[in-house]
Amino acid sequence: MGKLDILTTHEGEVLKVENKGKPFASIVIPAYNEEALIESNLIRLYGYLETLNDEFDWEIIIVNDGSMDRTGEIAENFAKLHDGVYVLHHFVNFHIGQCFRFAFNHCRGDYVVTMDLDLSYSPDHIGRLLRTIRHTRAKVVIASPYMKGGKITNIPWFRRKCSIWANRFLSLSAQGKISTLTGMVRAYDRRFIASLNLKAMDYEINPEIIYKAQLLRARIIEIPAHLDWSFQKSTGKARKSSMRVTRGVVSNLLSGFIFRPFMFFIIPGLVLLVPNIYMLWLIIKYTVNNLLTLPDSFGPLNYRIGAAVAKAFEIAPHTFIVTGISLLVAIQLISLGILSLQSKRYFEELFHLGSNIYKHLREDKITKENRSS
Repeated sequence: MGKLDILTTHEGEVLKVENKGKPFASIVIPAYNEEALIESNLIRLYGYLETLNDEFDWEIIIVNDGSMDRTGEIAENFAKLHDGVYVLHHFVNFHIGQCFRFAFNHCRGDYVVTMDLDLSYSPDHIGRLLRTIRHTRAKVVIASPYMKGGKITNIPWFRRKCSIWANRFLSLSAQGKISTLTGMVRAYDRRFIASLNLKAMDYEINPEIIYKAQLLRARIIEIPAHLDWSFQKSTGKARKSSMRVTRGVVSNLLSGFIFRPFMFFIIPGLVLLVPNIYMLWLIIKYTVNNLLTLPDSFGPLNYRIGAAVAKAFEIAPHTFIVTGISLLVAIQLISLGILSLQSKRYFEELFHLGSNIYKHLREDKITKENRSS
């Protein structure tokens, strides 16, 4: 592998990598209780990466996320026998979001590729992702089974439908430009991903990265991918997804709320407002008809209008009650939607400001370190 000049902070965070030869890629693989398949899949993955030696230098970073079985031990043994393989350990299970954040601080490459250890996306996706991000200079490249040209196979019907509709919902929330927002198989520009202040602890980190990348107007590209669960076999049984459906639904709803919070208020408000317009027209119609039947001798106009409204209420009291309540709810929802839209714009401005400050601080650290060396 090529020579690297690596500059780090006292906390061990990589600030600068100057690759004297080929582009350098860091392959990040989280692992939790994967004893049954980790060794065979690492062999398969390592074998594929060796075929990329003419194009890229690379390293594999395995994050053992508090596994209760021999996952960490097997990973360490594999690393001892293979160059360029490193193992990071969590003593407890912190979930995939924390795994990525932990690994990103230890990546040395120009690019970072995140992969699932089950290899439901075959290893050749790595080469395609790296070539795409290198040639397009995008900040994020997503392996997308839901775009045109992508496909999914051997996935249980219910799990497949949940995934498809979750991504459609998030795609709508994210202005419909990206078809796969929950997938974890991606390539990142390392400097860019290191500059994001990520907060999510679990699978919601994937939509969070896309959301914050969009705020920064980063270039995001998708390539067709094949999501295949036929490789998810261990001990003779199909391997189950570690992502719980209920938690996934809640996570996707929250992610959609982050992308476009006003959708959760304005759209329901408008849905309520449309039938209210019809019911208001009925109330006005009943009132006017009653007003026309009252004699002029009944009294002043305001008395006659009051009597007409009272008579209309006697005819259809439920119309008045339902219309009044639903109209108040509709106005409240639309008002909340406008406020959330305003708050989102304030957040975007603050996020841009914070990102620029963080970028300049990192550049200042690099400059100081270079001068001191």
